[in-house]
Amino acid sequence: MASVAFSSGHLSTTNTFRSAISLRNASISCRVNFEENGKPGAQTLTSNQETFSKLVTPYDFERDLTKKDKSRLRLLSGTANPTLSQEIACYMGLNLGDIKIKRFADGEIYVQLRESVRGCEVFIVQPTGPPTNENLMELLVMIDACRRASAKTVTAVIPYFGYARADRKTQGRESIAAKLVANIITEAGADRVLACDLHSGQSIGYFDIPVNHIHGQAVILDYLASKTICAEDLVVVSPDVGGVSRARAFAKKLSDAPLAIVDKRRHGHNLAEVMNLIGDVKGKVAVMVDDMIDTAGTISKGAALLHQEGAREVYACCTHAVFSPPAIERLSGGLFQEVIITNTIPVSEQNCFPQLTILSVANLLGEAIWRVHDDYAILIIRWELGPLAKPFGVRGVKLFLLGEAG
Repeated sequence: MASVAFSSGHLSTTNTFRSAISLRNASISCRVNFEENGKPGAQTLTSNQETFSKLVTPYDFERDLTKKDKSRLRLLSGTANPTLSQEIACYMGLNLGDIKIKRFADGEIYVQLRESVRGCEVFIVQPTGPPTNENLMELLVMIDACRRASAKTVTAVIPYFGYARADRKTQGRESIAAKLVANIITEAGADRVLACDLHSGQSIGYFDIPVNHIHGQAVILDYLASKTICAEDLVVVSPDVGGVSRARAFAKKLSDAPLAIVDKRRHGHNLAEVMNLIGDVKGKVAVMVDDMIDTAGTISKGAALLHQEGAREVYACCTHAVFSPPAIERLSGGLFQEVIITNTIPVSEQNCFPQLTILSVANLLGEAIWRVHDDYAILIIRWELGPLAKPFGVRGVKLFLLGEAG
Protein backbone atom coordinates (compact mmCIF):
# COMPACT_ATOMS: atom_id res chain seq x y z
CA MET A 1 0.00 0.00 0.00
CA ALA A 2 1.42 3.36 -0.96
CA SER A 3 1.80 5.78 1.90
CA VAL A 4 2.77 9.33 1.06
CA ALA A 5 0.35 11.58 2.90
CA PHE A 6 -0.66 9.01 5.48
CA SER A 7 -2.56 11.04 8.04
CA SER A 8 -4.81 9.79 10.84
CA GLY A 9 -4.33 6.23 9.67
CA HIS A 10 -5.83 6.92 6.23
CA LEU A 11 -4.22 7.57 2.87
CA SER A 12 -4.71 11.14 1.69
CA THR A 13 -4.51 11.52 -2.07
CA THR A 14 -5.01 14.01 -4.85
CA ASN A 15 -4.67 13.82 -8.61
CA THR A 16 -1.47 15.88 -8.74
CA PHE A 17 0.98 13.07 -9.34
CA ARG A 18 -1.40 10.90 -11.36
CA SER A 19 -1.27 13.39 -14.22
CA ALA A 20 2.51 13.57 -13.92
CA ILE A 21 2.79 9.79 -14.30
CA SER A 22 0.61 9.76 -17.38
CA LEU A 23 3.08 12.04 -19.15
CA ARG A 24 5.81 9.44 -18.71
CA ASN A 25 4.28 5.97 -18.60
CA ALA A 26 0.63 5.09 -18.92
CA SER A 27 1.29 1.84 -17.09
CA ILE A 28 3.99 1.31 -14.52
CA SER A 29 4.95 -2.32 -14.10
CA CYS A 30 7.27 -4.19 -11.84
CA ARG A 31 8.83 -7.59 -12.29
CA VAL A 32 10.57 -8.01 -8.97
CA ASN A 33 10.39 -11.59 -7.78
CA PHE A 34 10.52 -11.93 -4.02
CA GLU A 35 9.12 -15.45 -3.87
CA GLU A 36 10.29 -17.84 -1.19
CA ASN A 37 12.35 -15.19 0.53
CA GLY A 38 11.10 -16.40 3.88
CA LYS A 39 11.02 -12.86 5.26
CA PRO A 40 8.04 -11.95 7.47
CA GLY A 41 6.05 -9.09 6.04
CA ALA A 42 7.94 -8.96 2.73
CA GLN A 43 5.86 -7.42 -0.05
CA THR A 44 5.39 -9.06 -3.43
CA LEU A 45 4.91 -6.92 -6.52
CA THR A 46 3.57 -8.41 -9.72
CA SER A 47 3.75 -7.19 -13.26
CA ASN A 48 0.06 -6.28 -13.36
CA GLN A 49 -0.02 -4.03 -10.30
CA GLU A 50 -0.31 -0.28 -10.79
CA THR A 51 0.51 0.32 -7.16
CA PHE A 52 0.93 4.08 -7.11
CA SER A 53 -1.77 5.53 -9.34
CA LYS A 54 -2.75 7.99 -6.58
CA LEU A 55 0.71 8.98 -5.43
CA VAL A 56 1.16 12.49 -4.05
CA THR A 57 4.48 14.28 -4.34
CA PRO A 58 5.25 17.73 -2.95
CA TYR A 59 7.80 18.54 -5.64
CA ASP A 60 7.82 18.63 -9.40
CA PHE A 61 11.40 19.18 -10.55
CA GLU A 62 11.90 20.62 -13.99
CA ARG A 63 14.15 18.53 -16.20
CA ASP A 64 14.86 18.33 -19.90
CA LEU A 65 13.68 14.79 -20.56
CA THR A 66 15.15 14.81 -24.06
CA LYS A 67 18.61 14.54 -22.51
CA LYS A 68 17.81 11.40 -20.54
CA ASP A 69 19.12 8.10 -21.85
CA LYS A 70 17.08 5.30 -20.27
CA SER A 71 18.61 2.46 -22.27
CA ARG A 72 21.69 2.22 -20.03
CA LEU A 73 20.01 2.75 -16.66
CA ARG A 74 18.74 -0.11 -14.51
CA LEU A 75 16.81 0.35 -11.27
CA LEU A 76 16.78 -2.68 -8.97
CA SER A 77 14.94 -3.19 -5.70
CA GLY A 78 15.78 -5.28 -2.68
CA THR A 79 13.16 -6.66 -0.32
CA ALA A 80 13.70 -4.06 2.43
CA ASN A 81 11.35 -1.41 0.98
CA PRO A 82 9.84 -2.44 -2.39
CA THR A 83 7.07 0.16 -2.03
CA LEU A 84 9.56 3.04 -2.02
CA SER A 85 11.43 1.45 -4.94
CA GLN A 86 8.22 1.34 -6.97
CA GLU A 87 7.48 4.98 -6.14
CA ILE A 88 10.94 5.95 -7.38
CA ALA A 89 10.35 3.97 -10.57
CA CYS A 90 7.02 5.75 -11.04
CA TYR A 91 8.66 9.16 -10.68
CA MET A 92 11.39 8.24 -13.15
CA GLY A 93 9.01 6.62 -15.62
CA LEU A 94 10.93 3.35 -15.50
CA ASN A 95 10.23 -0.27 -14.72
CA LEU A 96 12.07 -1.98 -11.90
CA GLY A 97 14.60 -4.52 -13.10
CA ASP A 98 13.77 -8.20 -13.21
CA ILE A 99 15.53 -9.81 -10.25
CA LYS A 100 14.95 -12.91 -8.16
CA ILE A 101 15.69 -12.77 -4.44
CA LYS A 102 15.01 -15.68 -2.12
CA ARG A 103 16.28 -17.21 1.09
CA PHE A 104 17.29 -20.80 1.64
CA ALA A 105 16.10 -22.81 4.62
CA ASP A 106 19.25 -21.92 6.58
CA GLY A 107 18.77 -18.17 5.94
CA GLU A 108 21.31 -17.74 3.15
CA ILE A 109 20.38 -15.17 0.50
CA TYR A 110 20.17 -16.01 -3.19
CA VAL A 111 20.13 -13.32 -5.87
CA GLN A 112 19.78 -13.79 -9.63
CA LEU A 113 19.44 -11.04 -12.24
CA ARG A 114 16.90 -12.08 -14.86
CA GLU A 115 17.90 -9.48 -17.41
CA SER A 116 21.21 -8.26 -18.78
CA VAL A 117 22.91 -5.30 -17.08
CA ARG A 118 26.11 -5.50 -19.11
CA GLY A 119 27.47 -2.01 -19.66
CA CYS A 120 24.60 -0.42 -17.70
CA GLU A 121 24.55 1.98 -14.79
CA VAL A 122 22.76 0.05 -12.05
CA PHE A 123 21.06 1.68 -9.05
CA ILE A 124 20.12 -0.66 -6.20
CA VAL A 125 17.47 0.67 -3.79
CA GLN A 126 17.90 -1.05 -0.43
CA PRO A 127 17.68 0.65 2.97
CA THR A 128 19.53 -1.19 5.71
CA GLY A 129 16.83 -0.80 8.34
CA PRO A 130 15.39 -3.51 10.60
CA PRO A 131 16.30 -6.33 10.29
CA THR A 132 19.56 -4.45 9.74
CA ASN A 133 22.02 -7.31 9.28
CA GLU A 134 19.74 -9.22 6.92
CA ASN A 135 19.04 -6.20 4.71
CA LEU A 136 22.71 -5.21 4.69
CA MET A 137 23.77 -8.68 3.58
CA GLU A 138 21.12 -8.66 0.87
CA LEU A 139 22.50 -5.37 -0.44
CA LEU A 140 26.02 -6.79 -0.56
CA VAL A 141 24.90 -9.89 -2.47
CA MET A 142 22.96 -7.74 -4.96
CA ILE A 143 26.03 -5.55 -5.55
CA ASP A 144 28.14 -8.65 -6.13
CA ALA A 145 25.59 -10.07 -8.58
CA CYS A 146 25.63 -6.85 -10.60
CA ARG A 147 29.43 -6.76 -10.62
CA ARG A 148 29.64 -10.33 -11.88
CA ALA A 149 27.04 -9.48 -14.55
CA SER A 150 29.44 -6.84 -15.99
CA ALA A 151 27.52 -3.74 -14.92
CA LYS A 152 29.38 -0.58 -15.85
CA THR A 153 28.74 1.09 -12.48
CA VAL A 154 26.82 0.09 -9.37
CA THR A 155 25.27 2.74 -7.12
CA ALA A 156 23.88 1.71 -3.74
CA VAL A 157 20.81 3.85 -3.01
CA ILE A 158 20.49 3.58 0.77
CA PRO A 159 17.55 5.68 2.03
CA TYR A 160 18.36 4.63 5.60
CA PHE A 161 21.95 3.76 6.48
CA GLY A 162 22.08 1.27 9.34
CA TYR A 163 24.93 1.45 11.86
CA ALA A 164 25.20 5.20 11.19
CA ARG A 165 24.96 5.93 14.92
CA ALA A 166 28.15 3.98 15.58
CA ASP A 167 30.23 6.72 13.95
CA ARG A 168 32.73 7.49 16.72
CA LYS A 169 34.30 6.15 19.89
CA THR A 170 32.74 7.49 23.06
CA GLN A 171 34.45 4.94 25.34
CA GLY A 172 37.53 2.79 25.19
CA ARG A 173 37.59 -0.42 23.19
CA GLU A 174 34.49 0.45 21.15
CA SER A 175 34.10 -0.34 17.46
CA ILE A 176 33.26 2.25 14.80
CA ALA A 177 30.74 0.12 12.94
CA ALA A 178 29.79 2.88 10.48
CA LYS A 179 33.31 2.82 9.05
CA LEU A 180 33.28 -0.98 8.93
CA VAL A 181 29.99 -1.06 6.99
CA ALA A 182 31.30 1.61 4.61
CA ASN A 183 34.36 -0.54 3.90
CA ILE A 184 32.21 -3.63 3.32
CA ILE A 185 29.94 -1.85 0.84
CA THR A 186 32.99 -0.51 -1.02
CA GLU A 187 34.72 -3.90 -1.12
CA ALA A 188 31.53 -5.55 -2.37
CA GLY A 189 31.89 -3.49 -5.55
CA ALA A 190 29.77 -0.35 -5.17
CA ASP A 191 31.04 2.64 -7.16
CA ARG A 192 28.87 5.24 -5.43
CA VAL A 193 26.50 5.58 -2.48
CA LEU A 194 23.38 7.71 -2.47
CA ALA A 195 22.11 8.14 1.11
CA CYS A 196 19.37 10.17 2.75
CA ASP A 197 19.87 12.15 5.99
CA LEU A 198 22.85 10.38 7.51
CA HIS A 199 23.07 10.51 11.29
CA SER A 200 26.18 12.66 11.03
CA GLY A 201 27.96 14.27 8.12
CA GLN A 202 31.26 12.69 9.09
CA SER A 203 29.95 9.31 7.90
CA ILE A 204 30.48 10.52 4.34
CA GLY A 205 34.22 10.48 4.96
CA TYR A 206 34.15 6.82 5.93
CA PHE A 207 33.59 5.85 2.31
CA ASP A 208 36.45 5.71 -0.18
CA ILE A 209 33.94 6.14 -3.02
CA PRO A 210 31.72 9.14 -3.92
CA VAL A 211 28.76 9.69 -1.60
CA ASN A 212 25.77 11.90 -2.41
CA HIS A 213 23.94 12.99 0.73
CA ILE A 214 20.27 13.78 0.08
CA HIS A 215 18.31 15.99 2.49
CA GLY A 216 14.90 14.47 3.21
CA GLN A 217 13.93 17.39 5.43
CA ALA A 218 12.83 19.37 2.38
CA VAL A 219 9.76 17.14 2.13
CA ILE A 220 8.89 17.78 5.79
CA LEU A 221 9.45 21.52 5.39
CA ASP A 222 7.09 21.64 2.44
CA TYR A 223 4.44 19.79 4.44
CA LEU A 224 4.79 22.09 7.45
CA ALA A 225 4.59 25.15 5.22
CA SER A 226 1.15 23.99 4.08
CA LYS A 227 -0.15 24.23 7.65
CA THR A 228 -1.68 27.41 9.01
CA ILE A 229 0.79 27.98 11.83
CA CYS A 230 1.63 31.57 12.66
CA ALA A 231 5.35 32.29 12.35
CA GLU A 232 5.38 34.14 15.67
CA ASP A 233 4.07 31.04 17.48
CA LEU A 234 6.65 28.64 16.08
CA VAL A 235 9.76 27.33 17.85
CA VAL A 236 12.05 24.56 16.58
CA VAL A 237 13.37 22.21 19.26
CA SER A 238 16.41 19.96 19.16
CA PRO A 239 15.84 16.86 21.33
CA ASP A 240 19.52 16.77 22.27
CA VAL A 241 22.68 18.83 22.01
CA GLY A 242 24.04 16.69 19.17
CA GLY A 243 21.15 17.69 16.89
CA VAL A 244 21.52 21.45 17.33
CA SER A 245 23.05 22.06 13.90
CA ARG A 246 20.27 20.04 12.24
CA ALA A 247 17.56 21.92 14.16
CA ARG A 248 19.20 25.28 13.45
CA ALA A 249 19.23 24.62 9.71
CA PHE A 250 15.60 23.50 9.91
CA ALA A 251 14.60 26.63 11.84
CA LYS A 252 16.39 28.89 9.37
CA LYS A 253 14.22 27.58 6.53
CA LEU A 254 11.10 28.26 8.62
CA SER A 255 11.52 32.05 8.54
CA ASP A 256 14.45 31.81 10.95
CA ALA A 257 12.27 30.53 13.78
CA PRO A 258 13.64 30.62 17.34
CA LEU A 259 15.51 27.57 18.61
CA ALA A 260 15.22 25.61 21.85
CA ILE A 261 17.42 22.75 23.06
CA VAL A 262 16.63 19.83 25.34
CA ASP A 263 19.55 18.98 27.61
CA LYS A 264 19.68 15.19 27.82
CA ARG A 265 21.81 12.84 29.87
CA ARG A 266 22.02 9.31 28.51
CA HIS A 267 22.71 6.46 30.93
CA GLY A 268 22.87 3.70 28.34
CA HIS A 269 21.98 2.76 24.76
CA ASN A 270 18.30 3.49 24.01
CA LEU A 271 17.92 5.02 27.49
CA ALA A 272 17.62 8.78 28.00
CA GLU A 273 16.81 11.16 30.82
CA VAL A 274 15.78 14.77 30.20
CA MET A 275 17.41 17.24 32.55
CA ASN A 276 16.71 20.78 31.38
CA LEU A 277 15.37 22.99 28.59
CA ILE A 278 17.34 25.81 26.98
CA GLY A 279 15.00 28.35 25.37
CA ASP A 280 11.43 29.59 25.68
CA VAL A 281 8.47 27.51 24.48
CA LYS A 282 5.66 28.91 26.63
CA GLY A 283 2.46 29.33 24.58
CA LYS A 284 4.25 28.28 21.36
CA VAL A 285 3.95 25.48 18.82
CA ALA A 286 7.07 23.35 19.30
CA VAL A 287 8.45 21.39 16.36
CA MET A 288 10.93 18.73 17.48
CA VAL A 289 13.38 17.75 14.72
CA ASP A 290 15.60 14.68 14.61
CA ASP A 291 17.05 12.42 11.94
CA MET A 292 15.45 9.25 13.33
CA ILE A 293 13.09 7.88 15.97
CA ASP A 294 14.11 4.52 17.39
CA THR A 295 12.51 3.69 20.74
CA ALA A 296 11.18 7.28 21.01
CA GLY A 297 12.62 7.61 24.52
CA THR A 298 14.49 10.83 23.79
CA ILE A 299 11.77 12.60 21.86
CA SER A 300 8.89 11.55 24.14
CA LYS A 301 10.65 12.69 27.30
CA GLY A 302 11.55 15.90 25.51
CA ALA A 303 7.89 16.41 24.56
CA ALA A 304 6.81 15.86 28.16
CA LEU A 305 9.28 18.55 29.25
CA LEU A 306 7.98 20.95 26.59
CA HIS A 307 4.43 20.53 27.87
CA GLN A 308 5.65 21.17 31.41
CA GLU A 309 7.28 24.38 30.19
CA GLY A 310 3.99 25.57 28.66
CA ALA A 311 4.17 24.57 24.99
CA ARG A 312 0.74 24.77 23.33
CA GLU A 313 1.33 21.96 20.80
CA VAL A 314 4.23 19.64 20.06
CA TYR A 315 5.04 18.21 16.62
CA ALA A 316 7.65 15.47 16.07
CA CYS A 317 9.50 15.41 12.74
CA CYS A 318 12.07 12.88 11.60
CA THR A 319 13.26 11.30 8.37
CA HIS A 320 13.79 7.71 9.52
CA ALA A 321 11.10 5.90 11.52
CA VAL A 322 12.90 2.91 13.01
CA PHE A 323 10.09 2.47 15.59
CA SER A 324 11.59 -0.17 17.85
CA PRO A 325 9.33 -1.17 20.77
CA PRO A 326 7.98 0.63 22.74
CA ALA A 327 8.07 3.56 20.28
CA ILE A 328 4.45 3.27 19.15
CA GLU A 329 3.09 3.36 22.71
CA ARG A 330 5.17 6.44 23.50
CA LEU A 331 4.31 8.33 20.32
CA SER A 332 0.59 7.60 20.44
CA GLY A 333 0.22 8.47 24.11
CA GLY A 334 -1.10 12.00 23.54
CA LEU A 335 2.12 14.00 23.85
CA PHE A 336 2.24 14.90 20.16
CA GLN A 337 -0.19 16.79 18.00
CA GLU A 338 1.32 15.05 14.98
CA VAL A 339 4.25 12.75 14.23
CA ILE A 340 5.66 13.47 10.76
CA ILE A 341 8.03 10.95 9.18
CA THR A 342 9.13 9.83 5.71
CA ASN A 343 9.01 6.43 4.04
CA THR A 344 12.76 5.68 4.01
CA ILE A 345 11.84 2.74 6.28
CA PRO A 346 8.52 0.95 5.69
CA VAL A 347 5.96 1.27 8.48
CA SER A 348 3.70 -1.71 8.97
CA GLU A 349 -0.04 -1.21 9.34
CA GLN A 350 -0.03 -2.32 12.96
CA ASN A 351 2.44 0.47 13.75
CA CYS A 352 0.18 3.19 12.37
CA PHE A 353 -1.68 5.46 14.77
CA PRO A 354 -3.96 8.50 14.33
CA GLN A 355 -1.26 11.15 14.80
CA LEU A 356 1.10 9.60 12.24
CA THR A 357 1.78 11.27 8.88
CA ILE A 358 4.08 9.59 6.33
CA LEU A 359 5.63 11.62 3.49
CA SER A 360 7.44 10.23 0.47
CA VAL A 361 11.06 10.91 -0.47
CA ALA A 362 10.71 9.00 -3.75
CA ASN A 363 10.84 12.12 -5.92
CA LEU A 364 13.99 13.38 -4.19
CA LEU A 365 15.77 10.06 -4.66
CA GLY A 366 14.44 9.65 -8.19
CA GLU A 367 15.68 13.08 -9.21
CA ALA A 368 19.06 12.41 -7.60
CA ILE A 369 19.37 9.14 -9.54
CA TRP A 370 18.63 10.94 -12.81
CA ARG A 371 21.24 13.59 -12.06
CA VAL A 372 23.91 11.06 -11.12
CA HIS A 373 23.14 9.13 -14.30
CA ASP A 374 23.42 12.25 -16.48
CA ASP A 375 26.39 13.78 -14.64
CA TYR A 376 24.41 16.76 -13.38
CA ALA A 377 25.07 18.48 -10.07
CA ILE A 378 23.08 17.07 -7.17
CA LEU A 379 22.68 20.47 -5.55
CA ILE A 380 19.25 21.95 -6.38
CA ILE A 381 17.88 25.27 -5.19
CA ARG A 382 14.18 25.61 -5.77
CA TRP A 383 12.36 28.93 -5.82
CA GLU A 384 8.63 28.80 -5.35
CA LEU A 385 6.22 31.70 -5.52
CA GLY A 386 2.89 31.10 -3.86
CA PRO A 387 0.81 30.82 -0.71
CA LEU A 388 2.80 27.95 0.82
CA ALA A 389 5.49 30.41 1.88
CA LYS A 390 3.09 32.75 3.68
CA PRO A 391 2.39 30.82 6.91
CA PHE A 392 6.01 31.28 7.92
CA GLY A 393 6.40 34.80 6.63
CA VAL A 394 8.64 34.04 3.65
CA ARG A 395 8.14 36.77 1.10
CA GLY A 396 7.64 34.82 -2.10
CA VAL A 397 10.82 32.74 -2.06
CA LYS A 398 11.60 29.34 -0.56
CA LEU A 399 14.94 27.60 -0.91
CA PHE A 400 15.27 23.84 -0.76
CA LEU A 401 18.42 21.77 -0.99
CA LEU A 402 18.16 18.36 -2.60
CA GLY A 403 21.62 17.37 -1.39
CA GLU A 404 25.23 18.31 -0.95
CA ALA A 405 26.95 20.11 -3.80
CA GLY A 406 28.66 17.72 -6.17
